[in-house]
Amino acid sequence: QVQLVESGGGLVQPGGSLRLTCTASTSLFTINSMGWYRQAPGKERELVATITNRGPTKYADFVKGRFTISRDNDKNALYLQMNSLQPEDTAVYYCIGAGTDWGRGAQVTVSS
Repeated sequence: QVQLVESGGGLVQPGGSLRLTCTASTSLFTINSMGWYRQAPGKERELVATITNRGPTKYADFVKGRFTISRDNDKNALYLQMNSLQPEDTAVYYCIGAGTDWGRGAQVTVSS
């Protein structure tokens, strides 16, 4: 089973930016669709963004214009650039791909 490891989380002030990285244990060329989810305390896990091997992306309405998903198959990596972060973006962020296990997640905390 493909293992995924998220990194790049942390504490940031409102309006700040973070870049999350998801590193896979195998080539991403074999995984067409990948995505980022998040789960805030007391809430259900929700989809943030997805990307396919050919590049088409989809975003949840609450991150459109602020977050950008990308991938580098040569580096077995998936990214999430997060700008204009707000306190409501505080959550554990997970990456997932077709046929992979969930990673452990990366904590993102937006607070002044």
